[in-house]
Amino acid sequence: MAAVRRRTMLKGVGGMAALGVSALALTRFDTPDREQDPEKCFAEDVSDTQKRLVISNWVEYIDEDDGDYVSTLTQFERDTGIDVRYTADVNDNNEFFAKVSNQLGSCSSSKRDLFALTDWMAARMIQVGWIQKLDAANVPNLHANIIDSLKAPAWDPKREYSAPWQSGLTGIAYNKAKVGEIKSFEELLTRKDLKGRISMLTEMQDTMGLMLMVAGVSPDDFTDDEWQNAIDRLRKARDDGQVRSFTGNSYVQDLAAGNIVACEAWSGDIANSGDENLVWIPPEEGIMIWADNMLVPNLATHQANAERWIDYYYQPEVAAKLAAYNSYICPVKGAQEAMEEVDPEQVENDLIFPSSETLAKTRRFMALDEAKMRDYQKDFADVTSS
Repeated sequence: MAAVRRRTMLKGVGGMAALGVSALALTRFDTPDREQDPEKCFAEDVSDTQKRLVISNWVEYIDEDDGDYVSTLTQFERDTGIDVRYTADVNDNNEFFAKVSNQLGSCSSSKRDLFALTDWMAARMIQVGWIQKLDAANVPNLHANIIDSLKAPAWDPKREYSAPWQSGLTGIAYNKAKVGEIKSFEELLTRKDLKGRISMLTEMQDTMGLMLMVAGVSPDDFTDDEWQNAIDRLRKARDDGQVRSFTGNSYVQDLAAGNIVACEAWSGDIANSGDENLVWIPPEEGIMIWADNMLVPNLATHQANAERWIDYYYQPEVAAKLAAYNSYICPVKGAQEAMEEVDPEQVENDLIFPSSETLAKTRRFMALDEAKMRDYQKDFADVTSS
């Protein structure tokens, strides 16, 4: 259940109601006057003399020592002699942004060498120059072993600034004890037997990515008119009573209890629900794929140590151990073969190691500049918060 807590916290705590602020406030970075040049805003790297590393990551997102089991973190410390201060203090992208924005926006130290943020936030931080470029020579495993579907996002096409920690899929879930098979997002939006019995996510990129795909539009390249058509269709589904609610982390409980019978859902939540009646499927239209990405912020003083960490986790054997713990998509080629030794029962788990057919259906949400993000988030909030 650890993975459920981690990803649902990412989504649930990020909900507008939970934060008590508007969508406009959530996405208003106000960064134009705080843009930095990462080539000028950097610190001396003291990795050679200080075997230290300070990391911020999402909660419940790394394996832990347990009896005779040696965690990947402990093994890294043993192998490298680097003392890792690992803190699970990333509970939400916007919340973490608020912790570090004043420092990074003024070219001051965030007191961290590495942190992990979801695609859209990683893109925003790279865009405003708050992230240091990785030394490719120090992360050969990253470039050799990253899976093809995560290799070249539009916001960092050469993975010069970022490295996925873990990834996941957004699709459909349904309770097979309550309703017949659902194959497409179109069905979710239109089937009469589902009216008032479905929920959709409050995460804009996930929901609107799937709405765009229903209209035959790729979410990684669309126009304002195509966006507006998708928003209008979502509004109609709400107004027609098809959608019971827009939700964050409560949908798994609602689905199990029968309060809803189908919903938009994240793969890891269903995989770790422990309920055999809950089924996650890739919609016929396509699947949204996301990743939480490791980033080295400006003025990090142990960048080489951070790069050593990244390179370590892109070893297939290490990646397999981590994936066996948290049950999200492993971003590392060769980890599936390594899983034979780690946990043979997980080797064919399509939610950890998606098939080529599944990956061919995945899409990312188009990178947006700050002004466009605010406009689109406001459109989305107008529908989901009504």
